[in-house]
Amino acid sequence: MQPSTSPAELNLENCDREPIHIPGSIQPHGALLAFDRLGRLSHASANVPALLGIPLEFGRTLRPGAFGDDAALEQLLQDTLADANSDELVTNSLEATLRGSTFDIVLHAQHGRVICEFERRAAAAGEVSTFAHLAYRAMDTLKRQRSIERLLDAAVIAVRQMTGFDRVMAYRFGHDDSGDVVAEACSDALEPYLGRRYPASDIPAQARRLYILNTLRLIADVGYEPVPLLADATQREPLDLSHSVLRSVSPIHIEYMKNMGMGASMSVSIVIGGRLWGMLACHHMAPLQVPYPIRMAVDVMAQVIASTVQSLAAKEREGAIARAAWLRTEIVRAIAVGGEVGEVVMRESPALRENLGCDALLVTLGGIPRAADHVHAAWAKALATWLAQHGDAALVHVFHGEQLPPPLPGQPEDERYCGVLALRFDAPRQGWIVGLRREVVQTIRWGGKPEKVIAHGPLGPRLTPRGSFAEWRETVRGQAEPWNDVELEIASQLLDSVGRAYADRVLEIDQLRSQLWAVLGHDLRNPLQSLSMANSAIERGGQSERLNSVIRSSTHRMKQLLGDVLDISRLHHGFDLTMQWSRVDLVAVIRQLVEESHVAYPGISLDVSLPGSLVADADEGRYTQVVANLLSNARHHGQGRIVVTAREEDGLAVVSITNDAPPIPEDILVALFDPFKRQSAANERNRTGMGLGLYIAHEVVRGHQGTLVHIGGDGTVTFEARIPLRRAPG
Repeated sequence: MQPSTSPAELNLENCDREPIHIPGSIQPHGALLAFDRLGRLSHASANVPALLGIPLEFGRTLRPGAFGDDAALEQLLQDTLADANSDELVTNSLEATLRGSTFDIVLHAQHGRVICEFERRAAAAGEVSTFAHLAYRAMDTLKRQRSIERLLDAAVIAVRQMTGFDRVMAYRFGHDDSGDVVAEACSDALEPYLGRRYPASDIPAQARRLYILNTLRLIADVGYEPVPLLADATQREPLDLSHSVLRSVSPIHIEYMKNMGMGASMSVSIVIGGRLWGMLACHHMAPLQVPYPIRMAVDVMAQVIASTVQSLAAKEREGAIARAAWLRTEIVRAIAVGGEVGEVVMRESPALRENLGCDALLVTLGGIPRAADHVHAAWAKALATWLAQHGDAALVHVFHGEQLPPPLPGQPEDERYCGVLALRFDAPRQGWIVGLRREVVQTIRWGGKPEKVIAHGPLGPRLTPRGSFAEWRETVRGQAEPWNDVELEIASQLLDSVGRAYADRVLEIDQLRSQLWAVLGHDLRNPLQSLSMANSAIERGGQSERLNSVIRSSTHRMKQLLGDVLDISRLHHGFDLTMQWSRVDLVAVIRQLVEESHVAYPGISLDVSLPGSLVADADEGRYTQVVANLLSNARHHGQGRIVVTAREEDGLAVVSITNDAPPIPEDILVALFDPFKRQSAANERNRTGMGLGLYIAHEVVRGHQGTLVHIGGDGTVTFEARIPLRRAPG
């Protein structure tokens, strides 16, 4: 009965492959018998005859009276054998006296086999019956805790009182399976380990599996000599001790414990959702055998902890999901009535950043940043390119800065991000809503330097567990806090809702676009007809001055319509408007357009308040387009005078155009800068207009790194354009 890897072959490079569930031996403070489904002895520890006085007759059932006069034990064995064929684990236990010694007897049955373990009660364990009240009080205390931190603090104190260990720690495992000591109760003579971290490699994968299957393990004496298991000659497979209470442990783990100066240890798993969430780790500087009933009470406490953690986490999750649902409804509603995704997201930025747990937001479309909140412009473009490389991924989340585009020269320190949570709401046009997290500089207090070292251990020169557990500090940079499960769930729900609302909106836009093209056809027909009539008049010798005016007006109208359509097409396909930058006196632009309006529409009332000059970095032609569209909008929708003002304010050029008019209705206001809003194709006040002017003006101002906003007043409507006097690079 030899395990597939012998102790001499074990080291830290292969310990994750060590078959620790079939060690071929047990700890010596007890004995083990194993039976097949017919009750025939198949395996036994070598100390059975000496400890229990039972002869080893493999392949046969036990002789009558093998357990003395203890009929309860005989009956319990028969009852457990009846459950041996079950796929489910069946566990039974009782206390019995054999040959003058008290034993805790634990039986478990599964897959056609019964394992019966006899754990000798330590001589000093006479106070077992007195711990029941303490255990009940401890569990009641645990259930009343209102935070995970206080729950674990109470747990380590209670377990130390019940078991007598010198040190009891609560570990909480992270996303990388490393464990942090988050609560501790220990003797004053010991160095505290609270706040230290231990690497995932301290618990190999197969050990984690056993911690989930068998949630409590005791090593009563680190210096024990293993007792070998003997087997019937017909047994070809080693005995699986996954659920055993006496299972011998890996020599690597024994060496690990000796390096820490321990004489005994006990670990109790906290399992949530089938995953090792945390652990209670108990250390003693001398051998210590904790009676089985006390251990079972501690195991029940761990289950209470797991249940309470789940309850607290569920309550926290429900609150977060409910808050996120309200915000998601607002975002979807705004998109459904015509809101542009970038503007909707930025409008809800504070609440959305709180929901997703991020420091900044970015929206991209067509591989180009469309809206941003505290994101460097040039780096945003690099991130948009990086996102386009993620194939069919709908949700991307990383928290290591080296996976992202590197910081750029001039990028502010507070706009450097190491975490990305990206939601792709429009796959064909690479539309992403992106949450960003800043770097979190961590000083990790390791329980000893985590790297493996070559040393001469008891098993010869090889990789050995850490010999020193003195605190070793490491500063970790370039990482953000990983997104937790609740935040990822909120993100997934947001992605689903926004994706569907956006897809519905795109379909509606396609329909409205068809209507607008029809309007365009109608609008072009008028100037074309005028040109045709002018041509006929010229052929008949009509008055050239009047005809030239008609031709100029019609040609200008056609160019304006076609220019709007070309701009819309470019913007719709994700391209920025082309800009020709120069230093422009915006006052001169405004004066020229006001004069043209006076000449073309002598009946309008224009009040102008302008400074002597207002020079800014701008595209003169594009900025002319902005002012012209805003003047046209005021003329078509106003009911009286138009007021034009300009000023410099905090490094910005601010131009306002106000007209007398009733408030804009809410259903129009939410889609004011949408090129395909429902009102565009049927405006009673402007039958020949396509409703594109405000959208184009908005995009031109945005291209100038500025903002165009609507300001409602008492009987007035104002549009205010703000652009920097000096354009930022990028």
